[in-house]
Amino acid sequence: MLIIRRETPEDIDSIRYINSQAFGQKEEAELVDKLRNRDVITLSLVAVQADQIVGHIVFSPVTVESEYSSFEAIALAPMAVLPAYQRKGIGSQLVRVGLEECRRLGHEIVVVLGHPDYYPRFGFAPGKPEGIDCEFEAPDEAWMVLELRKGALAGRSGTVRFQPEFREAM
Repeated sequence: MLIIRRETPEDIDSIRYINSQAFGQKEEAELVDKLRNRDVITLSLVAVQADQIVGHIVFSPVTVESEYSSFEAIALAPMAVLPAYQRKGIGSQLVRVGLEECRRLGHEIVVVLGHPDYYPRFGFAPGKPEGIDCEFEAPDEAWMVLELRKGALAGRSGTVRFQPEFREAM
């Protein structure tokens, strides 16, 4: 049985390991640590199976800026599942539970720079046609946005500005 819950301080080493293994490098694990150390994580969830943490997802705040205004949104990044547990629906469950919790917390807009064949199943759509640009160079099909509240993007546009930790990692 899979349990998805908020991270606890005891989970930090496992989260670091999962991100390193899932991405085959340490940058994503270091990014999560930096976000946590700066206290700019909106939501961090772990997936637990048979008393082992096998997946992790984090959401952090971003600002969407235009010439005349700005508003807050949430970035989904990173999401990781241990390689031996991938392609079993764990990542999808993390994303669904995470998005629902963000909605419950009152957030309206989520952005992700992710695989264009994966995230649309959760309702994500290309960001540029919605008027939401990324401050980094990113393939149009990989830069996506999701309204957690219908109409949240109405009359809004701009460029997403990430936390400094993301800029350092890019």
